[in-house]
Amino acid sequence: MGDKANLLADQLKRVQGEIDSVFDAFLPVPQDTRARLVEAMRYAAIGGGKRVRPLLLVSTAELFGVDRTAALRAGCAVEAIHVYSLIHDDLPCMDDDDLRHGKPTVHKVFDEATAVLAGDALHALAFEILADQDTSADPFTRSELMMTLGTASGMKGMAGGQMMDMVADDEGIEYDLHSITRLQQLKTGALLAASVEMGAIMGKVAPEGRAHLRAYSRDIGLAFQIADDLLDVSGDEAKAGKALRKDESQGKQTFVTLMGAEKAREQASALVDQAIGHLASYGEEAETLRALARFVVERDR
Repeated sequence: MGDKANLLADQLKRVQGEIDSVFDAFLPVPQDTRARLVEAMRYAAIGGGKRVRPLLLVSTAELFGVDRTAALRAGCAVEAIHVYSLIHDDLPCMDDDDLRHGKPTVHKVFDEATAVLAGDALHALAFEILADQDTSADPFTRSELMMTLGTASGMKGMAGGQMMDMVADDEGIEYDLHSITRLQQLKTGALLAASVEMGAIMGKVAPEGRAHLRAYSRDIGLAFQIADDLLDVSGDEAKAGKALRKDESQGKQTFVTLMGAEKAREQASALVDQAIGHLASYGEEAETLRALARFVVERDR
């Protein structure tokens, strides 16, 4: 187990450095009055985050012999969407957070208008990267990558899930377990699932050949959110690098409030076992994906 944990730690550290380098190359600071915008984008995108989504994409792509540099570009596109969502999520009109990844949020360091534009520009950058021939020489692959990420980001994915969450807060709606599961499959799970799907797309795996990978990503997406809910209740703010206990103070319905902490923890563990089972047809080449599934419930941030 120790060797596997070390393997994942090494892989995470490697991909963190690689994604930082890709962002650095895409975001040179211009010598004009756009500089503040790009500095805000760089502040949010470089030097923070676990980079779970890019590692999911790269590790899936490597199962099918995809060039790592190309996969990292696609991983950077997914991370650009994730980072933009965090910038906007932290704004006063949304969750109103002062801390992200252990440092002040973008609107605190710059200003709200710059934070909005930085999120907008990162959203656009994601699709600029995927449309580039350096990401894939095949136009059909590029198109499918953009379709997958666009769907996972919009009303059928992350933004839709965020809206469900906001409406529940604003109107005092109490979701049942089925509705909370649906909400989190959109808000959190969609982008994780897209990361795995995009790795398979780059590997030219036909849609009907991705069922086991979709099942894997669906299970880890739910486990990831259950772990987040557990961390919000019992985690260490210093390790998390952000404010915790907010769900409880706002009276939000979560997996923990609906199931209780013990059952939620058992469910997350069962989902991880199930996710790993979906990778049974692979050997050692899928060990990073298996380790990522375990990491989802064992992490402390």
